[in-house]
Amino acid sequence: MKTTRPPGSRKTVVVTGCSSGFGRATALHLAQQGWQVFATVRQESDQASLLAEATVHDHAAGLIPVICDITNGRHIDQLKHTVLAATHQLNGLVNNAGTAFPAPLELLPLEDLRAQLEINVIAQLAVVQALLPLLKAAPGMIINISSESGRVAFPITGSYHMSKFALEAMSDVLRIELAPFGVRVVVLEPGSSPTAIWDISRRRAMAAISGSGISAYAPLIAAVEGAAARRAAGGFPPQRLADLVLKVLNDPRPRARYALPAQAAWTIALRQWLPDAWWDWIVRRLLKW
Repeated sequence: MKTTRPPGSRKTVVVTGCSSGFGRATALHLAQQGWQVFATVRQESDQASLLAEATVHDHAAGLIPVICDITNGRHIDQLKHTVLAATHQLNGLVNNAGTAFPAPLELLPLEDLRAQLEINVIAQLAVVQALLPLLKAAPGMIINISSESGRVAFPITGSYHMSKFALEAMSDVLRIELAPFGVRVVVLEPGSSPTAIWDISRRRAMAAISGSGISAYAPLIAAVEGAAARRAAGGFPPQRLADLVLKVLNDPRPRARYALPAQAAWTIALRQWLPDAWWDWIVRRLLKW
C-alpha cells in the first residue's frame, strides 16, 4: 500500500547501488512508502530505467536517481550537494553498492583485490563521511548491506569475504563512535538471492585469470559455482530485503544486525559454534575438495 506525505514532510534517504537487485528494490519500495529517495546509479541508462519504473508505479515524485560512482570523490561531493539542495538533514543512508571478484586467492590479481576493497569498504566509508553532517542533523540511521559472507567465508569468493568482514568491522566501530550523536548503525546480512552481481563478476574475474594455472582449481570452482547457483535459485526475492530496510528505518531501537533469510542466520550460528577443524571438514566434504 502506498503511503503519501506532503513534500515538505517526507523523510529522506540515500540508497547506493540502485541499478539492479537489492538497491533498486529498496529505492522503489521506500519511494512508494512516502520517502524522498536519492538513488545512486552509475549509468544514464540505469537512471532513466529506474525513473521510468517509478513513474509506472506512480511514485516518481519520491525518487531522485543520481549518477554516482562511489569510488569517485567528485561524484560523492556532487551527491552531497544534490541532497543539500533538497534538505538539510538525512534520515537514512543505505550503503548497498558493491561488487565481487571471485577467484582462488593464489591466482587473484592484486589489482582486483584492491578494486574489491575500494568499492566494498573504502568507498562505503567515503559516502558515510560525506553525508554524516546531514545524518547527525536528523539524527538518522546508517544501514550497511553486508552479507552472510561477512560472517562466514567460503573458497573462491575470498576477496568478497575479506571486504564484507571489513565492512562488518567498520560498522561495529561506527556504531560506538556515532552513538553520542544519535546516529544509529545497523548491518543487514542477506544470504543468496537471484541478483546479477555474481554472474557479472564471475565472468569478469574468470576471464582475467584464465590460462594462469586455473586448471588445478577447476573442480573446486565448478563445485562452488554449482552450490551458489542452487542457493540463488532457491534464494529470497530482493523485495524481502527492501521490506526489512523499511522496517529497520522505522524502528527507534533497531538491533545491530539482521540476517535473512533464516538459512543465513543458521549458517552464521553454525560457523560461530563449530570448531574450525569441524567446519573445514564439512566445507571440504560438501565441495569434494
